[in-house]
Amino acid sequence: MGIGHQHYQTKSAVLFIIFNRPDTTAKVFAQIKTARPARLYIAADGPRDSYPQESELCEQTRKIAQQIDWDCEVKTLFREKNMGCKQAVSSAINWFFDNEEEGIILEDDCLPSHSFFRFCDELLDKYRLDTRIRHISGCNLQRGHIWGNSSYYFSNMTHVWGWASWKRVWKDYDVTLSQYKENEVKEKLADIFDDPLIVESWHHIFKEVKAGKIDTWDYQLGLINFFNNSLSVIPNYNLVSNIGFGENATHSTDTASLFANIPLAEINDITHPLYILPEKRADIFTLNYFFNVEQRRGRQNPVTKKIKRWLKLKA
Repeated sequence: MGIGHQHYQTKSAVLFIIFNRPDTTAKVFAQIKTARPARLYIAADGPRDSYPQESELCEQTRKIAQQIDWDCEVKTLFREKNMGCKQAVSSAINWFFDNEEEGIILEDDCLPSHSFFRFCDELLDKYRLDTRIRHISGCNLQRGHIWGNSSYYFSNMTHVWGWASWKRVWKDYDVTLSQYKENEVKEKLADIFDDPLIVESWHHIFKEVKAGKIDTWDYQLGLINFFNNSLSVIPNYNLVSNIGFGENATHSTDTASLFANIPLAEINDITHPLYILPEKRADIFTLNYFFNVEQRRGRQNPVTKKIKRWLKLKA
C-alpha cells in the first residue's frame, strides 16, 4: 500500500449520484476532480415537498457537483420532483448504462481514495468478458482482516459504497424483482448460505422489497447477483469510506456503526488472486454483524424483531 495516485486520470466514465448534502458532496467531488474523468454523469433527485428548506440544499449540492475545471464531457439528470431513493438511484444507473458499456458509480457520501479509480479501471478491463464477475466494490468491511495474498478477494456479497460494473450486469436489474417468486427464493438462497438464520434474513428482505416496503434500490442488485451465481471483487484494503452516517442519512443513521467512516487506504500495485472462488468466511463475518446472527442464535429471536436494525445499514 502507499500513495502516489493524485495524478492518475481514470479511463472510466463516472456516475455521481447526489441529492441534498452539500457537505459530503463537496468532499467526494474533490476526489472525483483528482481523477479527472473524461465523461462525468451527474444525477440528482429533486427536493421533497414536505421539507421546504430542501430546495436550497439541493441547489447548493448541484452547484458543487458542476464545478468542472478539467476537459470533461458532462451529462446531467436533475429531477424537479422527488422520486425517492429506490426510483431516483435505479433510474440514474439505468441512464448511465444506457450510455456506457461500463463505469464507476459513486454516491454523495462515498468518499474514494485516490487509487480507487485505478483499481476500478484495471479490474473493469481484466474481467470485462468474464461473466463470473459481476461487481467491483471499493469498500472493505473486514475490520483489518486480509484474505489471501492478493490485493483483493472474491465474495458473493454486493457492496455499493463506491463500485464499478458493466452494462452486461445491469441489464438483469429489476427494481421490483418481478420475475422472482417468494416460494422459490428461500431454497435458492440456501444454495449460497449454509446458515439458516442468514437464509431467513435474506428471505425476509426479499419479501419486504418485493412488497414495496423498503425504499431502496441496492438489495435488488445484491439479490439478483445471488441468483446469477455472481462473484464480486472486494479490495483487501478499504478504498471507499462511507462518510454519510448520521441523522440526515436515508438508511445509514447509526453513527456508532463499525462501518462508519472506515479509514481510507491505497493500493499501489494490484496483484490478482489465483483462485476465483468466494471467501465464504469473509461474507459470514459481514453478515453476522448485519443480521445480528450470533445473538439471535443464542436468544432465538424471531427475524421480524430484527429487521429494523438491519435496514439501518445495508450490505
